[in-house]
Amino acid sequence: MARPNQARLDLAALRHNVGVARALAPQSKVMAVVKANAYGHGAVTIATELDGLVDALAVACIEEAVELRDAGVSAPILLLEGVFEARELATAAQLGFWVSIDNEWQLQWLEDAIVPEPVHCWLKVDTGMHRLGVAANRTEEFFRRIESNANSSGEPVIYTHFASADDVASEQTRQQLQVFDAVCANLPAQRSAANSPGVLAWPEAHYDWIRPGYMLYGNSPMAAPHPNAQALQPVMTLTSAVISLRDVPTGEAVGYAASWTASRPSRIATVTIGYGDGYPRLAPNGTPVLVNGQRAPLAGRVSMDMITVDVTDVPGVRVGDTVVLWGDGLPVAEVAGHVGTIGYELTTRMPARTPRIIIER
Repeated sequence: MARPNQARLDLAALRHNVGVARALAPQSKVMAVVKANAYGHGAVTIATELDGLVDALAVACIEEAVELRDAGVSAPILLLEGVFEARELATAAQLGFWVSIDNEWQLQWLEDAIVPEPVHCWLKVDTGMHRLGVAANRTEEFFRRIESNANSSGEPVIYTHFASADDVASEQTRQQLQVFDAVCANLPAQRSAANSPGVLAWPEAHYDWIRPGYMLYGNSPMAAPHPNAQALQPVMTLTSAVISLRDVPTGEAVGYAASWTASRPSRIATVTIGYGDGYPRLAPNGTPVLVNGQRAPLAGRVSMDMITVDVTDVPGVRVGDTVVLWGDGLPVAEVAGHVGTIGYELTTRMPARTPRIIIER
């Protein structure tokens, strides 16, 4: 019998979340972001499900895109970071990838390339995040050079990325929108700005294309509760099982370095999951898990293959009982908050050791 660890993937929830995005931006095309192994969910599985359901996909780099094409995914795929060397353009052209242009050397590579087919380009503009993108005052120059280039197919799409859209009170997002509107005003191009928080909370940012990522996996990207995020359903539920139970008397310690000591006679459940399976090592005592649907706190340090949980207040726990680490009934953001990180990191760090199991409702 295999270890009971599973990252259960609810594809009905994935489709539901696409529907939420479309309902919020009914006039926009949907580009689903599946970079970083679809945020740890499994890029081939997720992209195959989304193929034909969305208008395009987006990944970080050409290696991620090739994996999807090799798996039979036919949707257009945008390389969000563009190409890293000139020779990648021929592969992009051959396999029908769209490429992002965000600097002078990427544009020069495009202008000098010998490619079997023209490639569709997205022009990224830096409106204030200062990470990638051409300077706002060079937007028209870059647009015209791409537009007139024989290696470029169709009108370039102009896009940008928000730095603080998860904060609805952010003045930075409003400032970025003002810059973006100004640079696009006289250019005959489709536009894209909304990432997941942009889709959920900034309708003025929806434009022609939205680029939902994290929200498609059923997790809220917002810094505070938001009504639109409440409609999302988690795609991944990380589960395991109780493999041992023991009674620990008052004053006895549990786990490495004796970081947790029983303040009362306690019932301790050992669960077969640890940082080798993607559960964060820095999760402190008190981090919640669900045992048979009831909350119970972590008791002791996370080890490579196991955690220990105080189930004193959960009656009737037995070996083999199901434990939910995050997902259905326990948002990954809540667990991440205990660790001092974000849910994005927890899901994307899920290793191959933890099997992804597709479920359907």
